Amino acid sequence: MKKILLGDEAIAHGAVDAGIAVATTYPGTPASEIGDELSKIAKEKKNEKNFYFEYSINEKVALEVAAGAAFFGARSIVSFKHFGFNVASDSVFPLSYHGIKAGMIIVVADDPQCWSSGQSEQDSRYFARIAHMPMLEPSSPQECYDFVIKGFELSEKLQIPVIIRLTTRVAYAKGIVITNSKRTKSNKINKISIDEFKEMAFNNMPPKIVNIHKQLHEKLRLCEKIYDFCKIEDESKKSKIGIIVSGVPYLYAKEVLKKIDRKIPILKIGSWPYPKNLIKKFINGKEKILVIEEIEGILEKEIKEILFEIDRNNEKNSKKNNKKEIFGKNILPDYGEIKINDVENAIRKVIGLRKRKYPERLEVIPRWPVLCPGCPHRATFYEVKKVFGDSIYCGDVGCYILGIYKPLETQHFIISMGASEGIASGIKKIRDEYTIAFVGDSTFFHAGIPPLINIVYNKSFNRKNHPITVILNNMATAMTGHQPHPGTGVTGMGITTDTIKIEEIANSTNSYVFSINPFNLKESLAIFEKVKMKSNEKPCVVVSNQECRLQFMRRARKNGIKVPVFQIDKEKCKKCGECLNFGCPAIHKEKGEYYINESWCWGCSVCAQICPYNAIKAKVDFV
Repeated sequence: MKKILLGDEAIAHGAVDAGIAVATTYPGTPASEIGDELSKIAKEKKNEKNFYFEYSINEKVALEVAAGAAFFGARSIVSFKHFGFNVASDSVFPLSYHGIKAGMIIVVADDPQCWSSGQSEQDSRYFARIAHMPMLEPSSPQECYDFVIKGFELSEKLQIPVIIRLTTRVAYAKGIVITNSKRTKSNKINKISIDEFKEMAFNNMPPKIVNIHKQLHEKLRLCEKIYDFCKIEDESKKSKIGIIVSGVPYLYAKEVLKKIDRKIPILKIGSWPYPKNLIKKFINGKEKILVIEEIEGILEKEIKEILFEIDRNNEKNSKKNNKKEIFGKNILPDYGEIKINDVENAIRKVIGLRKRKYPERLEVIPRWPVLCPGCPHRATFYEVKKVFGDSIYCGDVGCYILGIYKPLETQHFIISMGASEGIASGIKKIRDEYTIAFVGDSTFFHAGIPPLINIVYNKSFNRKNHPITVILNNMATAMTGHQPHPGTGVTGMGITTDTIKIEEIANSTNSYVFSINPFNLKESLAIFEKVKMKSNEKPCVVVSNQECRLQFMRRARKNGIKVPVFQIDKEKCKKCGECLNFGCPAIHKEKGEYYINESWCWGCSVCAQICPYNAIKAKVDFV
């Protein structure tokens, strides 16, 4: 059957066709659509036995749920972005030592160029080496599908998880994927008895652990002999030049060679441990090797190690050294995405053609990314800044990361999920200023509860005040596509469940806890003034409750709910600029006049409340 799928969606369909029983994730772009597609399929199959999907509370828990299924004979898959691998790594690394009884796939999506990642650029291929797990690297949606199915087979052969690494361009490439129902495996669970499990359980404890480590290296050496994920194209014994490539640059290389009408042998690498003998065969007789990969030069370094090994053996056997010139990160970037222009000029350099000059790109006027019109986070930021002014604002990961930009400027740094509270705790040990930590609802469940407890337990205050935590509850994991979380009362399978109340968790820490509706300006400002005073006594938590406006508007349009649109009365407007300080993209100044773009206004009404001259009104007032 032919389907048009994203790389992410192909991963999901490959997993289903491979017979998974359990799938888990914590959403994160560019991996979010894997979970979204599995959630969609799970809702269709929720009455079927042995098919389960969940949006876990964080990546570590997602990994552990998938591992638990694999321990007892059920195929499982877990997916997350590269930062998620950092979170899950504490439980990832022992898994290969422990072993599994059914296939398990760990999908990690890197984000070269940081299109959807604000903190750092990361190459997750290093994780495979630390975890002693094979890693597969597809370059197209079709390979995403195929590699998942083959990956489960490899995982069961070795009895350890297999990692599949995507990058943004592979995850979001859309193409025709041929699925094969004949390869579809039943998701029947291979039941493991308690006695069998007892034999396997805790086998990674001393004194066995060192011997298990030895066995893992033996398994990885076995992987070096598996060529299923690699291939040689246009091989010619006469060619003195070769290209070794992994990931999406493989497609760029093929396109460039077609464009310049050259046939150069290509070794496409799709798995780690790298197939040493295949690489040796490919580079034999060649004088120049071009290695193309994103981001770090990991493949290039291992090829140089192979060449060093060949040279050393030649010297021992008195054979003539065949010196080769390696091109890689000396002519290609080791940061950001590799673009087709980069690949073309690298190939031109290696084969001796003049570097191609591309037309200069038109400079796009820089624009700060902004929160959506009507976003409740904007209202909360405005209110906090009105009360606390030039205080210290600790940022976190979510839509509210955009609070770092003007005119709001309420995020002084962003490190990782849940880090705002921990860092605020450290700041309060040495600074007197009010310190406010912002954290989102999904992020609070993910990683924000332990640092809040730490603030209270370790009495993180100085002689003046305690940290203030503002939890921005927009009732969804909004940044990645409005996935549910423990506070929404619904699961990834669409089943109603218990709703975990943020206020109840915060109250259990013995902090002062307040709730606000950020769309009620007067009331919210009064509560923040109270928080300012109460923070002298003990830690304060403010939960700002208002649904994501994008989600609200989607539902309003579907149900025919009328949302007010606001306008500026030019006669009353004094051009004071207070509405511009609110930072709503619907409000703008043009030729000295202030306007609200009605097509962008989503009716939150906060602009009308902040105007000191009562110049902003709902459109109905002008009829």
